[in-house]
Amino acid sequence: MSLAATRLARKRHWRRLFVVAVVLGAYPAFVMVATYSQFFAVGLPGGRNGPADAYRHSLASAIVAYTLSPRCVDWVTRVMERDGEGNAARAMDAHNNRLGARIGAAAGSWNAMQQAVLAAVNHGAIDARSPDQITWLASDAWQERLY
Repeated sequence: MSLAATRLARKRHWRRLFVVAVVLGAYPAFVMVATYSQFFAVGLPGGRNGPADAYRHSLASAIVAYTLSPRCVDWVTRVMERDGEGNAARAMDAHNNRLGARIGAAAGSWNAMQQAVLAAVNHGAIDARSPDQITWLASDAWQERLY
């Protein structure tokens, strides 16, 4: 292989890696933008550990399940939320991720998915144990700040 051919092959290799990196970064950005645009629009209280947090987790999970697969939500929940192990906030997030994934997987359209998530949050409760009900912590555990 000539020097020019080797350089061309390297250039193609780096281009492919760049395209893969852009694609891998674009999907999480899409999910975040889609989630937060709805999150800020609904104006729920409890940005952390409250109804707003439950909405954010269930909506993001529904979006991933609707556009990719509920298996992706399961994987992320295992990694990010340690599958609900450790504390009440992680357990709440894992619970809401699983419910959001089921909503997203069953949704017939983007709008139906969003409406179903909001309806689930509107019917949620503090410390709900049913796998079919969104849950959040008691109001004394809520934090309005997201960081």
